[in-house]
Amino acid sequence: MAEAVSSESDITTFFEPIKLKELPHLTHYVPNLQPRPNPLDHNPYFHTLQVEGFYLTQSDVVLRQIADDLSPSPRFAYHRAGPRKHVYFDPSLARVAIVTCGGLCPGLNTVIRELVVGLWDLYGVRHIFGITAGYRGFYSTEPLPLNPNTVHDWHNKGGTLLQTSRGGFDLHKIVDAIQNRSFNQVYIIGGDGTMRGAVKIFNEIQHRKLNVGVVGIPKTVDNDVGIIDRSFGFQTAVEMAQQAISAAHVEAESAVNGIGLVKLMGRSTGHIALHATLSSRIVDCCLIPEIDFYLEGKGGLFEFLDQRLKQIGHAVLVVAEGAGQDIIPRSDSQKEERDESGNPVFLDVGVWLKSELKKWWDRDHPGELFTVKYIDPTYMIRAVHANATDNLYCTLLAHSAIHGIMAGYTGFVAGPINGIYAYIPLEDVARADNPVNTKDHKWSWVRSVTNQPDFVRS
Repeated sequence: MAEAVSSESDITTFFEPIKLKELPHLTHYVPNLQPRPNPLDHNPYFHTLQVEGFYLTQSDVVLRQIADDLSPSPRFAYHRAGPRKHVYFDPSLARVAIVTCGGLCPGLNTVIRELVVGLWDLYGVRHIFGITAGYRGFYSTEPLPLNPNTVHDWHNKGGTLLQTSRGGFDLHKIVDAIQNRSFNQVYIIGGDGTMRGAVKIFNEIQHRKLNVGVVGIPKTVDNDVGIIDRSFGFQTAVEMAQQAISAAHVEAESAVNGIGLVKLMGRSTGHIALHATLSSRIVDCCLIPEIDFYLEGKGGLFEFLDQRLKQIGHAVLVVAEGAGQDIIPRSDSQKEERDESGNPVFLDVGVWLKSELKKWWDRDHPGELFTVKYIDPTYMIRAVHANATDNLYCTLLAHSAIHGIMAGYTGFVAGPINGIYAYIPLEDVARADNPVNTKDHKWSWVRSVTNQPDFVRS
């Protein structure tokens, strides 16, 4: 086998009991692929031959666990992301497809832009296409030709100019379209459901032994993708969420017995609510999907808010959209309802909480003034363009993905682990989640800032 993809067995022995995660490579199932010199050797902006260590090798790895106990549980390492000395694509023959799937997220257009510009400027690829309308666009619409002039200002715009959708995943139609249109590099940008679809696409391409590289770029504003440090758009979302919290605080403070109620994104995880709470320092209670809160009785939400209103006359309550779904009454038909991606349809916890708060106050404090101002900034947050930090992050993600796929790797995700960019098997990321650990110091910090109860019934 070629030097760039030599056996890992001789490397992993140096890291026992650390296991180096094997990364799929096109040479594993496509016969007679030959390595080529990296076009970066001839790029005037890089000094690949003069700079020692410019190209990464098989021995450049990233450790996943760097601060842990000394238990014998498995520890993992991943190949470090970056350019390799050899590539397995002729840039003049490369045909690239880029697709965005699922909901909107700050930074989508930046990732698209940087994929196009990076492929064009770094490696000289000229046949780059956007797939519109998500997965269904592979077989239902014509690809959109892209070049640096087309995408030059996309990073300043929210949403995705390729358009997106949920559902529409038809495996054989998608792979047939990839094959019929002679795409040999596919960049898939989306959340956990999209990554699970990407695994199926990669497996089918591997089954057909097609010379097609597949890379996933995880997109979830909720930051619920596991293994990687964070997903793009998350920091922008936290920044925008604080504006909604500040508005809620002004409304609450300006009323007699005022409560500002803010619902933030977070179907299965409460990272946005948690980080926005810590950043703003004006939240009195943060409710996330990982905790089981209750309303009535000792230690419940109503008792806490009653005390808070007596102390300072107002309160700010932040709730993630997935919190409290098990205690909101719903009909049998609502329990069975699913969206186009197959996810359970959530009821609006913010609307429900506002109603329950008013019922509680009217019952326990009849005739007293009380105001609840409800703010749901979800679509405002999703639709903005990325901030400076996320824009830089999106660039590094895109370039990492390009370097990996040009080096012949496939079926992987590019992302940072402990601050260092790595290549992670696509299937690992599709299976991993990233819940808030309510037993760690960060959640204790939230409770110390808000003074909220732990909602553990005595």
